[in-house]
Amino acid sequence: MSPEFAFALQLVLRMAIAAAFVVSASVITERAGPVIGALVATLPISAGPSYVFLALDHDAAFISASALASLPVNAATIMLGLTYVLLAQRHSMVVSFAGGVAVWLVLAALIRTTTWSLAGGLAVNAVAFAICLPLLSRYRHARMPPVTRRWYDIPLRAALVATLVALVVGTSGWVGPQVTGVIALFPMVFSSMMLILHPRLGGPATAAVIANSGWGLLGFGISIAVLHVAARPLGSAAALSLALATCMCWNLGLWGLSRRSKARRSPA
Repeated sequence: MSPEFAFALQLVLRMAIAAAFVVSASVITERAGPVIGALVATLPISAGPSYVFLALDHDAAFISASALASLPVNAATIMLGLTYVLLAQRHSMVVSFAGGVAVWLVLAALIRTTTWSLAGGLAVNAVAFAICLPLLSRYRHARMPPVTRRWYDIPLRAALVATLVALVVGTSGWVGPQVTGVIALFPMVFSSMMLILHPRLGGPATAAVIANSGWGLLGFGISIAVLHVAARPLGSAAALSLALATCMCWNLGLWGLSRRSKARRSPA
């Protein structure tokens, strides 16, 4: 087997595994409503497999540097979410989605011009979330109509995630850890949810899922910081496991708080 064919086969397998993971999670999101759907969406569904695959090809120092580059990009993602949520109340999917992605691209380009430290990455996240979380809170509740699945939904979701994996794995060898970290954090899950749910559920209902994702994204940013700090001393495998555990525990905590809040609001 030639090296080129082996690489292509490996890449296809990685794309298929990641796509299957994301499609399964997105189906759960549709059936669970905006709160649970948002918690599922902010798990490392697409970035996680991308980092696992990177760890198979690169050392712990590369993973640590990529995570550091990813950390400020998480702030750009919450700004994308806020932009989409505001636009989706009145505008079409194309306008809302394009506006959010444009904001993300501009912020990601600005982020690329700076050499980030851990303190700087945490600070820019703190500022972004302090601005966005209060603004998103009023859009967290919306009626979720029944979802009718169309034939192209699953192929579209799978294609989006497979494209991300292909970009990360295919370009990481020559673009370096900083660009790789930015690419790994492109919000593919949010993008697929916007593109697929908005035409069927409408802007406000889809925006409710994104609005509920704010606190989950905060935990996701913390898990990226954990990955950066832990990769060098513990190794890639242990650091990735610790980052995943951090994200899952954070979202489980949010789920518990949501259930308690709902129970308090329910009539006795």
